[in-house]
Amino acid sequence: MNKRFSISSIVAIAGAVCFALSMAEEQPERVKEMPLVFEETFEKGEAERWQPSDTNAWKVVAEGDNHVYSLFKDCEYSPPVRSPNNFSLIKKLTVSDFVLDVKMKSTEPEYGHRDLCLFFGYQDASHFYYVHFGSKADANANSIFIVNGKPRESIAETRTSGTKWDEEYHIARIVRDVTSGKIEVFFDDMKKPVMTATDKTFTWGRLGVGSFDDTGDFDDIRIRGIKAEPPSE
Repeated sequence: MNKRFSISSIVAIAGAVCFALSMAEEQPERVKEMPLVFEETFEKGEAERWQPSDTNAWKVVAEGDNHVYSLFKDCEYSPPVRSPNNFSLIKKLTVSDFVLDVKMKSTEPEYGHRDLCLFFGYQDASHFYYVHFGSKADANANSIFIVNGKPRESIAETRTSGTKWDEEYHIARIVRDVTSGKIEVFFDDMKKPVMTATDKTFTWGRLGVGSFDDTGDFDDIRIRGIKAEPPSE
């Protein structure tokens, strides 16, 4: 059989189509009105639009006929304050309101703080938000955090008791409205948020993917939002 039309190719294409349709169906009306400002499938086999905290810890890998962005080892990076050290940010994109959709898979063995993270409102290494999807919730796990010139602090108003990781991909979403300060986080179920918060500290910033100190793979990243220029000094 021609490789172009192999079974694995058909499965990969079907999966991508189903993912896109499910995301479109579940998006609220105000989200559908925001323009698509970024899309990444990694099918070119490279990640030139990404800025990792350690280039030696990230690479694009093949999964059959599909390609994903893999955080395959701990980054050699020491943040200025207690916060995740494994991350990769999108270059040349700063937004205010946004919806971030991503497929992600944890590749770490199970333990209480097994996690993957999503980053947003990133101003610099000491000022940003991140969502920690951890197996078991506590003061430092499975919550929405702010890093504001000091060690990370949970700002979640609601959250679940933990994120159930396995060896499969899961769909995550962050919805951010800077006017109200509202932050909603979804995991697999796009109708009911697993975490919520309200905070207006950072009203613009960069976005990214990663983990506090674990490994994982990311794919099919889509961002609808409003581009925002950082204020001039």
